[in-house]
Amino acid sequence: MKNSRWGSALALLLLLLAGSPRAMAASDEATAIRQAMAAQQAAWNRGDVDAFMQTYKDAPDTTFVGRTVRKGYRAILESYRRHYATRAQMGRLTYSDLDVRLLPGAGGEVRYAVVTGRFHLDRTAHGEVAQDDGIYSLLWEKTAGGWKIILDHTS
Repeated sequence: MKNSRWGSALALLLLLLAGSPRAMAASDEATAIRQAMAAQQAAWNRGDVDAFMQTYKDAPDTTFVGRTVRKGYRAILESYRRHYATRAQMGRLTYSDLDVRLLPGAGGEVRYAVVTGRFHLDRTAHGEVAQDDGIYSLLWEKTAGGWKIILDHTS
């Protein structure tokens, strides 16, 4: 009888924690990042590089690591414009194997997140960038303007 009460109490506690505001907020944060990535993919598939870049933080220290390292929002934007100059070079972007890991600080507040996954470009033309498939890791920061990418490592 005593073990049954403890088991019931533990089950109730776990249920409460799963539905706690902190757990729900974490779920909301991961959902917000997934929605930002879906909007980014849709923008790419419309051929709208400027809208695609809205997920990146507009800051001089935002960094893209690929074959080279580019620093600064403007440098990254210009690189995308140069390497994917036509709709045929942009093609259709698909993300897969998306994994969002929230990184809570000492006080439990989530300000950063790491996102990993795969990308695929289905396209008929290539510019300087011939790669159609790869993996990425993104470091996101929660800003006043929403979640923004501050570091993109794509290979």
